[in-house]
Amino acid sequence: MEAAAINAGGHAHEHDDHGHMPEANRSSRVEPQLLGMLLFIISEIMVFGAFFTAYFFIRVVSGDDWFPVDGHSLPVAVAGTNTAILVSSSFTLHWAEHCIKRDNHWGLKAGMLATFLLGCTFLFVQINEYIHIGFSPQDFAQGTIFYGLTGLHGAHVFIGLTLLAMVVVRAFRGHYSSAEHRGVNVPGIYWHFVDVMWIVVYFTVYIL
Repeated sequence: MEAAAINAGGHAHEHDDHGHMPEANRSSRVEPQLLGMLLFIISEIMVFGAFFTAYFFIRVVSGDDWFPVDGHSLPVAVAGTNTAILVSSSFTLHWAEHCIKRDNHWGLKAGMLATFLLGCTFLFVQINEYIHIGFSPQDFAQGTIFYGLTGLHGAHVFIGLTLLAMVVVRAFRGHYSSAEHRGVNVPGIYWHFVDVMWIVVYFTVYIL
């Protein structure tokens, strides 16, 4: 009887082991999607750091000859307006995130669409600046650094716009709610990073 009970208990325990898979052990309380985005942003900061190192090296070597160079100057006013456009997109994004936490789907759609359109406007102005600026990357070292930093940031804006486009589509399909809006928050973190990096690029390249 005792042996039978032990065997029965053993079989029951074995059934539990096979019937219920244990949860994966996590060493961090941070969600995998958020952690992945944060690690990606850290790696991107390192990439920008390499370009800024080259920028400061050129500034030290050239002294006061950053810009204007060979009669060429940077469109500070246009870049300032573009900066205001991109910063505004962070506010519309924050509004969208605030709305979905309260199940305001109209606010989410309006906020995300406005953020996407503001980002597109920024990228359009940046490309138009390249067309009319009057020099190319190979003309002089300052031009190489200028195109390198602003072009690197422009590539990140394009990636961010791709993510925002997917969020807009999903928002109009009703995929988000106050209980599940990770798909808005994670791309939002990346877009805020893009905005902050542009502020650094603008004040470093155009203002200093």
